[in-house]
Amino acid sequence: MKEVTVRAPATVSNVVCGFDCLGFAIDEPFDEVTARRSGRPGVSITHEDGFGLPTDPEKNVAGVAVAALLAEAQADFGVEIIIEKAIKPGSGIGSSGASSCGAVVAANWLLEEQFPPEKLIEFAMEGERLASGSRHADNVAPCILGGFVLVRSIDPVDVVRLDFPPLFATVIHPQIEVRTAESRAVLPELVPLASAVRNWSNLGAFIAGLEHGDYDLIGRSLVDEIVEPARRGLIPHFEEAKAAGISAGAIGGGISGSGPSMFMLSKTRERAEIVRTAIAAAYHTTGIEFNTYVSEIVSQGASLR
Repeated sequence: MKEVTVRAPATVSNVVCGFDCLGFAIDEPFDEVTARRSGRPGVSITHEDGFGLPTDPEKNVAGVAVAALLAEAQADFGVEIIIEKAIKPGSGIGSSGASSCGAVVAANWLLEEQFPPEKLIEFAMEGERLASGSRHADNVAPCILGGFVLVRSIDPVDVVRLDFPPLFATVIHPQIEVRTAESRAVLPELVPLASAVRNWSNLGAFIAGLEHGDYDLIGRSLVDEIVEPARRGLIPHFEEAKAAGISAGAIGGGISGSGPSMFMLSKTRERAEIVRTAIAAAYHTTGIEFNTYVSEIVSQGASLR
């Protein structure tokens, strides 16, 4: 195979109580990444979007991810990467992760699927390291595997794909940028033990709620005492938007990734649309432009178009 195009989904990471270890994939928006064999060694990058991202492969998340893959494969060819992004950089719904994942999944097809998903996650984390200064897998793991994914360890990569009931995500993306590095800088270095215990309890209960299809337990567990309180000040009108979603019947929700996007979970698409209307109404009064999405949480990760 000399050329492939991969559709890489947006993802919601942290999921309130699962900082750096929990995420899920949604079907809208998504990036499309094409990989093409090249006679020249190394990686070249072309962007067919208007975001102005770097095309130097050493400064591009897809470039460093594919370079890591090619080095381990000892490939005797180079790869041209063409990226058409629909996930806005800095949106908090896995923009860098989608580019990295789409690129490594596509490049792996050129290698006749030489590497298993766990290795692709490892390569994609190199892109996350470039974007945020640290390797983390709570976006790239669900982007590659689909569905809900728990990250037990990143060194070595050890991830668990979770069972989950039908769930729909309403996402609102205020048109401001919160860079991952900036949002990490506001996090506390030390946290009270009692707060940590409550967060661990909520994470365990949330996973149990997913596994048993217990929507009430899922909603009760979407509470964070550590990260959300530190980050919500970076997102204008976060509290009003969240309250509007809950009042409209959402199970629960919070900040998506490092922000500024927010997400709310609902049992049905119809309810998720009602939640979208309520959150949009709350945000219309702010003067800040925004986009909204309603998506089923999808079992399919990055895949051939």
